[in-house]
Amino acid sequence: MPRRRWTGPLLSAFLLTAALALLPTTTAASFAAASHTTADTTPPRTEMAARTAPVPLPSLSTTTTQVASGLRRPTAIAAPDDGTGRLFITEKPGTVRVYHPDTGLAGTALIDITPAVDQSGNERGLLGIALAPDFADSQDLYLAYTALPDGAVTLARYRLDESRLEVLLSQEHAEYSNHNGGQLAFGPDGHLYWSIGDGGGSADPLRAGQRLDTLLGKVLRIDVNRDCAPLPYCLPGDNPFVGTPGAREEIWLYGLRNPWRFSFDSADGSMWIGDVGQGRWEEVDHLAPGQGGLNLGWSCYEGLERFEGGHCTPGETHTEPVFTYSPYTGGCSVIGGHVYRGQKYAGLLGGTYIATDYCSSTVWALRPDGSGGYSEAEIGELPTQVTSIGTTVDGEFYVVNDLPGGLHRVSFEQEEPACRVDRTVQTWGTGTTVNLTVTNTGSTAVNGWTLEFPLALGQTVVSDWNTDLTQGSNTIAATNASHNAALAPGASITLGYLADHTGDSAPPPRFTLNGDACAVGH
Repeated sequence: MPRRRWTGPLLSAFLLTAALALLPTTTAASFAAASHTTADTTPPRTEMAARTAPVPLPSLSTTTTQVASGLRRPTAIAAPDDGTGRLFITEKPGTVRVYHPDTGLAGTALIDITPAVDQSGNERGLLGIALAPDFADSQDLYLAYTALPDGAVTLARYRLDESRLEVLLSQEHAEYSNHNGGQLAFGPDGHLYWSIGDGGGSADPLRAGQRLDTLLGKVLRIDVNRDCAPLPYCLPGDNPFVGTPGAREEIWLYGLRNPWRFSFDSADGSMWIGDVGQGRWEEVDHLAPGQGGLNLGWSCYEGLERFEGGHCTPGETHTEPVFTYSPYTGGCSVIGGHVYRGQKYAGLLGGTYIATDYCSSTVWALRPDGSGGYSEAEIGELPTQVTSIGTTVDGEFYVVNDLPGGLHRVSFEQEEPACRVDRTVQTWGTGTTVNLTVTNTGSTAVNGWTLEFPLALGQTVVSDWNTDLTQGSNTIAATNASHNAALAPGASITLGYLADHTGDSAPPPRFTLNGDACAVGH
């Protein structure tokens, strides 16, 4: 049966509550039966791929160095472009702290808006920060937080030289304390973008994701450089719903669940969004510059899968994610990151998008492959409970983690994988046979192994050979059989499986052997 059509390529404690509810599995027939209008909204990947680094993703490794501690549930990082080399770090209770590489974490908060912040519940508080492009002169910055007395998600300008908070925009959010979003970022067009979750609860009870009369479940776009009375900001004339009856004209994107972190690629202006899933799929979206008005699917879809009990509007166009993963990997809440455009590691991962997960701490690396898709790999782990990935003015990476309250500098290096997997695939009708040849390319013998990899949506393993294979959602764990547990340096073993599919017979795109990423051959 043909798979449903989407736009694009196939492919805590702070956010923990966003992914607790595991839903019943929807039948493969229902996936195939759904159909949508399509549109070309994806970035120009061939041009982007030409600027990316040549090092294969499985050859990358991530390490971190803790540089500060004592933060109180940090939530976001921003770097002022004022020549000081500082980082600003938001804390959930309502404070902003300053870190400098030479002097460390300042003991006194730079900003304290705790009297205005509702920090009740696990996900409320001071959530995001963006610095005005002219911050060095204006001393203006922007804060996203949940406000007293009832948790309304709020955008405010803070005038640092006057210690003055000026509320610009708020959205009621009293029913539930979760799914507040909170990312702020200035786009390449100079406008301010703000993400807001769907209003919380489970399964979009307010049906906010697909509604245009609410700011919940959206990314907004406003002009904060001017005011258009009675508004303390202006609505860009090219916002997609300007003049649409009943629609909020601040909306740039809709159909989001909890877009906790998004970013813009400083090289091409494309937008990357990490949208936290209900419990079956975490997703990353990648959108070409200027693509406003897109519907990213929630709650009609979660990831690539039709969401049971969700709200679908007939005839809607949906834009699919470029990357999804299942909580069966150990994850619970995707933490969207940035495309690396720094200098220190440009030869290793320039043009590579880095994200992580609050629970698993896995470092996900994604890179346009120049053929309409994306290369992907797991390239290490970050410290536990990372809530945000930030960059310096020069594009180098730092992360903060939640309850440990630390700031960590991120480093990358080339480390050739100790394994390679070659794939041989035969497909017919609704079936596919996959043989995997695993080679120990390292210098140390392997005694007992587990090969983990994802399957495409709609694939179900029917039988396997030379392995003990288990499937959880789309995640496979294949462990050694009694006769092939030992794998000497340079030696290979072959294992395989027979699977049914509902239209997508693509082979696994990535593998780990005993937790380490493998190179992928043919």
